[in-house]
Amino acid sequence: MSLFAARTSQTRLRTGHEGSRVTYVELFFDLVFVFAVTQLSHGLLAHLSPIGLAQAAVLLVAMWWAWIDAAWVTNWLDPARPVVRIMLFALMLAGLVFSAALPKAFDDRGGAVAAGYVAMHVIRDSVMLWALYRHDRNNFRNFVRISIWHLAASPFWLAGCYGDAAWRLQFWALAVAIETAAPILGYWVPRLGRSVSTDWAVAGAHMAERCGLFIIIALGESILITGATFATLDWTVTNIVAFLVAFTGSVALWAVYFNIGAERASRQIETSDDPGRLARAGYTFMHMPIVAGIIVVAVGDELVLHHPGGHVELPALGALVGGPALYLIGNALFKRLSAPNLPLSHLVGLGLLALAVPASFFVSPLQLSAITTGILIVVATWEWLSLRQRAEA
Repeated sequence: MSLFAARTSQTRLRTGHEGSRVTYVELFFDLVFVFAVTQLSHGLLAHLSPIGLAQAAVLLVAMWWAWIDAAWVTNWLDPARPVVRIMLFALMLAGLVFSAALPKAFDDRGGAVAAGYVAMHVIRDSVMLWALYRHDRNNFRNFVRISIWHLAASPFWLAGCYGDAAWRLQFWALAVAIETAAPILGYWVPRLGRSVSTDWAVAGAHMAERCGLFIIIALGESILITGATFATLDWTVTNIVAFLVAFTGSVALWAVYFNIGAERASRQIETSDDPGRLARAGYTFMHMPIVAGIIVVAVGDELVLHHPGGHVELPALGALVGGPALYLIGNALFKRLSAPNLPLSHLVGLGLLALAVPASFFVSPLQLSAITTGILIVVATWEWLSLRQRAEA
């Protein structure tokens, strides 16, 4: 094994600002996932049905694991090292294949989705094992366990290619279930035991910044869809109002996450005695519904831009109310890690969104979009004012 191990350490320095700085090559890597988020939102818009929603959910979870696993790797390894950079470029290529095939993942390009996704696991895990063997035995054992779980899920990704869409959905859902259960179970493997969060030397500031930047990516995709759709429409008063409501909604989403929660959580993970636990719970798991919410909101915005008037159909209702609800749920759980209770503003916001469901029978899609955007503004403003008053007291 030592013949296939790195001679010099590939890990990040853990002292000073450089140890937690997000590098340019990491931002370059993220560009692939701008494309992936766009593909997912377009795919969901084209298949707004229970089956389409289930398919989008499976692909979203897979995309998230592909990105967050890479974020963990560059939290440990130094992206300035040539081998680490080559790994990131290889992951980008595999991720680009995965992303390009997403709209036809359950049609004739399932093999490309599975191959690209499994290739990302193989590339990432192989480099980590090579880099850690001589230099960090605890983390090496941790990645042996992680690699075994990835190997356990990979056959289901590949087997899903040999059947129809229903067969594929079942196998891929099982694969993402395995990958999601793995960190919850501490990557437990017989005879190798389980990984514990205190063994993970996590640079908290780096993880917080990486996930914050991914939220920016998702919000940016939402704005791109709004702008691109509006550009193709007649600029009537109704369409202009729909455009302004969609943009205001994106600003409100930004404020809910970044105005208070992101900075407070970043301070929490930087000073925590167990940053690995916060990185796993807050940044690995609780960001999934946040990203999902942004994607669903983007779908709702596009629906309203195309059909602002008339009755609210069920798909539009699901997107216009479900997207903000997912976003608030994820943010509430995330902020709970750095606060004694779930934020009351978010709970009230969820209650108001529930009331918007019966109200949808009496309003147009544009009016419902304005209502849900108003709820997000109330949540963001309430939280900001309450925490500012608490700080002044």
